[in-house]
Amino acid sequence: MEAVAVKPVIKVAALCGSLRKGSFNRGLLRSAIQLSKESVNGMEIEYIDISPLPMLNTDLEVNGTFPPVVEAFRQKILQADSVLFASPEYNFSVTGPLKNAIDWASRPPNCWADKAAAIVSAGGGFGGGRAQYHLRQIGVYLDLHFINKPEFYLNAFAPPAKFDSDGNLIDPPSKERLKEVLLSLLAFTLRLKGQC
Repeated sequence: MEAVAVKPVIKVAALCGSLRKGSFNRGLLRSAIQLSKESVNGMEIEYIDISPLPMLNTDLEVNGTFPPVVEAFRQKILQADSVLFASPEYNFSVTGPLKNAIDWASRPPNCWADKAAAIVSAGGGFGGGRAQYHLRQIGVYLDLHFINKPEFYLNAFAPPAKFDSDGNLIDPPSKERLKEVLLSLLAFTLRLKGQC
């Protein structure tokens, strides 16, 4: 009997910069999780809620330890092979909650170092593209390695409808683009880990 080669499974930490329940960006992550189960083999995506994190305050670090909710978040990032950010754009940049989460996980030792990452975003106008470039700049300092292509920013308000009333992605071409991002993230993560 021949041994069947099993593809390695990478663990992806998915973070949304919007705390709103009906957020289009959270809808992108829900769609990514569904795609990973249906048509992207070798990837397991876990949504990590950043809303419980306190505002960064180093006074909360006592004798080299973090508050329990922060430590639990940091462990999730450490255990992930790569990161998928859903980053809305607030005032041409990343949101406060997302920056706060990034900063907590960057406290020594830096939990982001040497991980592959990808960004998706939905919004008006440029679809969050300017926030993505700021996030990429932050990633340079944190030693996060973002995929270059494909880029995914979606004008959520241009017809035809991209999301339903619950914030779920319903646009087939956008789902296909999102799948391409996931496949690229999978390939890049395996490459960084020396598994391809």
